[in-house]
Amino acid sequence: MSRWFQHEIVEHGRLPLLFFLLGFIGGFAFIRFSVRMIRANVRWWPGNVTPGGQHVHHVVFGVVTMTVSGIALIAVYEDGSQAVGAVLAALFGVGAALVLDEFALIFYLKDVYWAEQGRASVDAVFVALAVTGLLLLGARPSAIIDFADFRDNPETWVRVALAFSSLVSLSIAAIVIAKGKIWTGLLGMFFFPLLLIGAIRISRPGAPWARWRYGDKPKKMARAVVREKRYRRPVVRAKIYVQDLIAGKPSVAHAVTATEEELERTVRPAPPAPTPDRLISPSICPSGTMDGLPVPGAPTQSEYEPAEHRAIGAARVLCSCEETQGWINR
Repeated sequence: MSRWFQHEIVEHGRLPLLFFLLGFIGGFAFIRFSVRMIRANVRWWPGNVTPGGQHVHHVVFGVVTMTVSGIALIAVYEDGSQAVGAVLAALFGVGAALVLDEFALIFYLKDVYWAEQGRASVDAVFVALAVTGLLLLGARPSAIIDFADFRDNPETWVRVALAFSSLVSLSIAAIVIAKGKIWTGLLGMFFFPLLLIGAIRISRPGAPWARWRYGDKPKKMARAVVREKRYRRPVVRAKIYVQDLIAGKPSVAHAVTATEEELERTVRPAPPAPTPDRLISPSICPSGTMDGLPVPGAPTQSEYEPAEHRAIGAARVLCSCEETQGWINR
């Protein structure tokens, strides 16, 4: 074991990566234990940090820890020892765990830690653990150009071939992700045949690919829905049970019912892609894909706005076009 550790970890320069993983796991375990104690109102636990009545989420401490340790890692990059790098990497791992544990808060911009949306934080943590574990075991993303090979081969045709193969791999990975297969795309970055399988197989029904390609193919969309429920059911059930184990009290009965509820809620056909003659929606004035950005050739807002309301400016306008009546909040 010690020989393997010396050869595979130390000699290959993976000691900082190992300490990052240990710090990440330790930080995640600690903060989950902490929030469970706080939620249980345990007297001997310090509780939330609320200076002046303002609750400070632990993502703040994570960002500060990552910033300090990241700057220190950059500062000692040239002349620092591997041991120093390992300690700083562990601190960076702790900060990353604190940040990703509240990934849902950052994504939704509201406190959904104990809500169902809070499960996104657990998913983000699992992704980080999977990627770090693969890198620690020596796996390298085959879909990304190996800069060592690129640097060691001065021949132009070799470099062009490496760059082209990387571009093709990344394009296939983009197709897989567009089909909604995030884990397949992630693992396929390390194992290229998995990318090919994900790109060939049918898309998940709610993914962007299904919206673009299956909108006028109801049979294919129905097959995607049936397949998604059949293959996703055991995966979702296991995921919910593990998430419950981490986030709260696990229950097999809850995992079964929650799985069916999640499948009914999430496994749905994607809405059809908008046609060129449908700018956004017939219920609002045409304004492009972002609020306030006009479509080239489309009438401006003032053409829809009655004269008596133009003085209101950016507050509220009354849209008088034939198919768009009602108040619009800007």
